[in-house]
Amino acid sequence: MTVVLNLVAPWLSGVGLGVFFFVGLWWTIHRGVGSRHAALWFAGSTLVRIGVALAGMYWSTGGRWEKLLACVLGFIVARVLVTRLAGPPLASVDPTAREDSHASES
Repeated sequence: MTVVLNLVAPWLSGVGLGVFFFVGLWWTIHRGVGSRHAALWFAGSTLVRIGVALAGMYWSTGGRWEKLLACVLGFIVARVLVTRLAGPPLASVDPTAREDSHASES
């Protein structure tokens, strides 16, 4: 029982880090798609999200593989939750619209 209780905190930490990561990804996509500097949005967001996730996992697990496994499982649970709550992908973005406009200009 004590072993299970020792894994609850890293699991919750993984859920929190996963929510931060995937909500940040969702926000970046919605913000970056219409931006003039989309590459900066995506690159900056990726660096911040990965940095926070890795540092949080390192800090919350203390180098123990059991805790790391619990943390990663929490991260995966957060991915499933966020993707279900976020709804369908961007329906308003039509990637072929940009290509058609370039083709019609020539």
